[in-house]
Amino acid sequence: MRVAGFAALLVVVTLIAILLWYRQASLPVHEGTFIVPGLQQQVRIDRDAYGTPNIVAANERDATFALGYTHAQDRLWQMEMNRRIAAGRLAEVLGEPALDTDKFLRTVGIARTAQSIYENLDAEHRDLLDAYAAGVNAYLRKRGGPLPPEFFLTRAPKPEPWTPADSIGWSLMMAWDLARYSYSRELRRLQLSHQFSVAEINDFYPPYPGDAPPETADYTELYRLLGVKSTTTVAAMTLPDLGFGDGEGVGSNNWVVSGQHTASGKPILANDPHLGLTAPSVWYFAGLQAPGLKVMGATLPGVPGVVLGRNDRVAWAFTNTGVDQQDIYLERINPERSDEYQTPDGWAPFATRTERFRVKGGDDVELMVRETRHGPVISGLASVEKGFKQPQFALALRWSALEPSDGTIAAIRALNKAQNIDQAELALAQFQIVTQSALIADADGRIGMLVTGRIPVRDPTNDLRGLVPAPGWDARYDWRGYVPSTRAPRSRDPAAGVIVTANHKVVTSAYPHHLTYDWFLPYRAQRVEQLLQARGKHDVATFKVIQADVTSLAARDMMALLHDVQPLSEAGRDAFARLRVWDFQMKSASPEPLIYHAWMRELKRRIFADDLGVLADDFVMQSELTSTLLHVLSGRAQARDWCDDRSTEQRFETCRTLAGEALDAAVTELTQAAGRDVAGLRWGDAHRAVAEHRPMSNVRGLRRLFELRTGYPGDTHTINVGALSHRAELPYATRHTATLRAIYDLAALESNSIFILSSGQTGNPFSDWYASMLPLWRDNRYVPMQP
Repeated sequence: MRVAGFAALLVVVTLIAILLWYRQASLPVHEGTFIVPGLQQQVRIDRDAYGTPNIVAANERDATFALGYTHAQDRLWQMEMNRRIAAGRLAEVLGEPALDTDKFLRTVGIARTAQSIYENLDAEHRDLLDAYAAGVNAYLRKRGGPLPPEFFLTRAPKPEPWTPADSIGWSLMMAWDLARYSYSRELRRLQLSHQFSVAEINDFYPPYPGDAPPETADYTELYRLLGVKSTTTVAAMTLPDLGFGDGEGVGSNNWVVSGQHTASGKPILANDPHLGLTAPSVWYFAGLQAPGLKVMGATLPGVPGVVLGRNDRVAWAFTNTGVDQQDIYLERINPERSDEYQTPDGWAPFATRTERFRVKGGDDVELMVRETRHGPVISGLASVEKGFKQPQFALALRWSALEPSDGTIAAIRALNKAQNIDQAELALAQFQIVTQSALIADADGRIGMLVTGRIPVRDPTNDLRGLVPAPGWDARYDWRGYVPSTRAPRSRDPAAGVIVTANHKVVTSAYPHHLTYDWFLPYRAQRVEQLLQARGKHDVATFKVIQADVTSLAARDMMALLHDVQPLSEAGRDAFARLRVWDFQMKSASPEPLIYHAWMRELKRRIFADDLGVLADDFVMQSELTSTLLHVLSGRAQARDWCDDRSTEQRFETCRTLAGEALDAAVTELTQAAGRDVAGLRWGDAHRAVAEHRPMSNVRGLRRLFELRTGYPGDTHTINVGALSHRAELPYATRHTATLRAIYDLAALESNSIFILSSGQTGNPFSDWYASMLPLWRDNRYVPMQP
């Protein structure tokens, strides 16, 4: 027995020793001198207290090589996952659960498009991508210790050599994340058309404040005549969960003021891009110096260059414009030959290819992908097919990013080197795959805004306006090309000295080209403008205060519409009394934000669930619907009486009645779950910022090691955004918020500019730099953006 006990103890001690060794050995070595084949000359990499590298090289190629090397050092698993997502190869590591995602992305053709873009680049920019890939691969060869823990835990193979197409593939995935809102709205309108009129759908997805509903053909009647019926008895058509986040609030904030509004007399620029929270952050901060290059800012692991940042004379910042760059086409299949579809010129064969998927723990799987003249057919995929089963039709995707050429790499490079606003605008004009509202400021005091990317031109006779799937055999629904970059929306040195973009409408009715009908509500932009106007002269400190602001103008407007609600329960009346005197600040320590959002969640269920039936969970409970609620409660929704519950024949409900009942129910649910009264509730207890890890957030026993969580203020419509996730688990959590914050002071770009990430610089959870910036980010503190 003593021998057995000693043996067991020895096994435990050995396992602990191995774990401790692995914990240290899996960390990259950041200090020392290394001989790295592939460099032309010596490179020095200095790191600050948070692990941010500053790369000093004798030439641009070596600087790019070194960036690839440091990305691989610190974010190898993230890069491996990112390229597998883009290439549709997740199932090789994660098995059958990832197969639908792989099928979707192979069908869309991200990797094939990336390879075409690389082949069509000029030699100069191919060389830049080659240098970056060489740096990544140099680290893969030089690496001495074990791979990061995710490779061991998933039993993933060693990384294959990095390729330039891998870099382009991830830039395309970022473009997909920023463009997919239009595509998903088209699918949702298609499903709603089976049971609602166009006017009712316009109530559910109302126009931008101040705009009229778009004039369209009666597409519900069109679909009826064609015999198109989406499946509303199963579930909503969805997109594969790629971890990007969803819902209203997807976007960013940026604003810039000219020297007339600053204490220094020089511009100040702020930016906080809102993307899905991940562990580690989607961004990686770095500085690069070489002759003709001195830049610092946010990079994307896997992609060369600084995407958001500043050099020694220019700063730039992006928000998502939300241009409708995607259309779905209804393709009619030849009833005599299923391999043909109808075009304006008659029947034409589908282009086909076969994709083979290796599935961990299972057999290989083959998928025949069909394409039409518009793009890939997506209706045979599981995520779409559950809501659309029409053997006589197919759904094809047209997306502007699937063109075989793109200037993103050239644009980033030119932007990194720009010395004034003119050069920056020329650089920005080269972006094609993604539309962004780019703000620029230079050391000469100039400020400007330019919308980047391809803007589709739709025919004036297109009476569906890109809002719903259009008949693919009718030529009037085809695109007519793209708006020339010289005619993209822009602003230069406005007289007011202020430019703000926050995913709201950035053009007036005078702009001649259509951008989108699905703008986000303007509350964040309005609040930024309020705070800018409230002070005469600004500096970095006042911009920090603005970025931290958690006042919700949406809650203000909602409460104005609900001022006369009469809850029946004592707890409901107590809660309503608190909301009546609330200042609409979404503070972590306050009960009012939690009461308000629980109320809105229950109210939208009571208003819309009876109308939508089985679609209610996807369309209502997992969506924000702030604009819809405001539209209904204000009386602007005239197509039907949404507040009358159709499941009750003996009673006629009003919005006011439902609101009182909803508040009573919400407060009861909150107090019972928390085990305390209304006064003891705290927004930060429910509103947790959740940075998910791919794929360890799905492994219960490992989630705590990899995932990052913290209480967080704000909501979907505050400047310091915390968009609600609306998932069944943690419905008030935010998984979509500011992934970084940066403020650029053009009076002293190098010494006064500041930034913060939502995690840390490295992707290894055993590193001190894995979450080192998280507490600062949560509390709206910053670190200097200095070499």
